[in-house]
This record gives sequence, C-alpha cells and structure tokens, in this order.
Amino acid sequence: MSTSDTIVFFHAPNTRSSGTRILLEELGAPYELRAVNMKAGEQRRPEFLAVNPMGKVPAILHRGGLVTEQVAIFIYLADLFPQAGLTPALDDPRRGPYLRWVAYYGSSFEPAVVDRALKREPGPLAMVPYGDYDTMLKTVTDQLAKGPYLVGDRITAADVLWGTALRWTTMFKLVPELPVIMDYVKRVTGRPAVAKVKDLDDKLAAEHGAAAKAAV
Repeated sequence: MSTSDTIVFFHAPNTRSSGTRILLEELGAPYELRAVNMKAGEQRRPEFLAVNPMGKVPAILHRGGLVTEQVAIFIYLADLFPQAGLTPALDDPRRGPYLRWVAYYGSSFEPAVVDRALKREPGPLAMVPYGDYDTMLKTVTDQLAKGPYLVGDRITAADVLWGTALRWTTMFKLVPELPVIMDYVKRVTGRPAVAKVKDLDDKLAAEHGAAAKAAV
C-alpha cells in the first residue's frame, strides 16, 4: 500500500473508535490519526461536521472515499487487508456467519444496550429491531459458548468489534459479567494491539483533557 493509500482516521480516545484503532493495529494498516477532542467540543465544530454531520467517531477517509458507521468501517478495513487473516474470503463458508455477527452488533446489540443504559422501555416487539434485550443477549451468549471465537477457532474482525464492546458494556454493568462473556473478553482483549491502543489512548485523553482545561 502506497503512501497515498494511507487511511485518514478520525478518532477520540475512550469512545467507540478505540475499537477501530485496535483493528487498524491488528491489521498493520498505515493510518494518519486525526484526533477529535470531544472534551473541547471539536466533534460539533464545522470542520468535523463536514466529515460526519452526526458529530460521531470513528470515521475514515481512504482513496477519496468517506466511510462512517463502525460496522461499515470494520468490514471495509478487514477486507482491505486480507493478508492479516481477520476476514473470511468471499468463498469461505464462514463469510456469511461473519457478516451476520458484524451486522448483528449494529442492528441489535447497540440499540438494545442504549435502551438499557437510558432506562427506556422498548416499543412493541414487532417494531423493535432487536426484539427484546434478554433474547438479544442470549443469542450472543449461545454463540460465544461454541467458542473460542464467534465463527470458529480463529479470531476475526468481528471479534475485535465484539470483544472491545463487551469489555466496555460489562464494565458499565450494561451487560452482565457472565463467565462465557468474560472469558471471551479476556481472550480478545489480551492481545498486544489492545494494550498498545490503551496506552496510546490514555496519553491522548490526558492531552485532550489538559487542552480543554487550558481553553476555559
């Protein structure tokens, strides 16, 4: 991949985009970090809203194309670096199940967890994308019980997505600390890329905090 193919990565520490940074490290992808200081409100400034009108991270620019939405970014990046072995090939029998779990994260898990966090009562069963929280979560834990990873015995980008998300959601008690979940989180987040990004994000968060305080 040439220098012109470098991925421009919009990121804020300790947000959903931390998972994307972990994936970039796992893939060995060349990327240019564009840090967004959310403590200073940079995500609501015109410069960033021109990138993502939602004011959300992650977002990436690559070869002139903009990709937002965490699930889309994970699929795109893993396919961009097939040599890293984190995405099943199109003719791999695991490809369909892999895409299922990447999509399930965005369409079912995230909405259910947000409703739970905000203590919102879900709507009628037929109208709620995830059905009900308990069924949504049991579907996940039943799959994790087959282990060690979501689609077999090899880690994929889907596991990077789910492992980092489950680490945060169990930490904040939005998902129960069931043994099958915690064992999975330990497997995924015990990898070197996770420790590296934690150190990088801790440093970046401290810089952002200091900058926001100095601007007051």
